[in-house]
Amino acid sequence: MAEQQPRAVTREVLDNLTKNTEPWLSCDDCFALLDEYVERRLADPGYVDLAMATHLDACPACAEEAESLQALLEDDR
Repeated sequence: MAEQQPRAVTREVLDNLTKNTEPWLSCDDCFALLDEYVERRLADPGYVDLAMATHLDACPACAEEAESLQALLEDDR
């Protein structure tokens, strides 16, 4: 079996690993609150939930889910 070489760590990966994510929100917490958060953001673009915004800024998987959900809800309008 061929030995795998370690991948290079990019600046983006380092930035995400060292980013201050206070107040902390787990991915499970984020997914549980995501529907309500996106609906509120669509109703009021100025609405801010600091914990959710911080998590989405640092977590590409959750941010992608939020974007997909927002696109679906916008299409429904």
